Amino acid sequence: MPVRVDQDTCIGCEACISVCPTSALEMNADGKAECDVDLCIDCGACIPTCPVSAIEQI
Repeated sequence: MPVRVDQDTCIGCEACISVCPTSALEMNADGKAECDVDLCIDCGACIPTCPVSAIEQI
């Protein structure tokens, strides 16, 4: 399952961006991370990287 970023919890630190092997995570216009489900390979690398636990697999 792809990941979902909780937009209310995300602090926009971009830590998840650098660990994503497929560049599925991008920053949106609000400065929050967002996942492109078409690019996400469900590896989960971004989940433990988030300092505020804003990312979960759906």
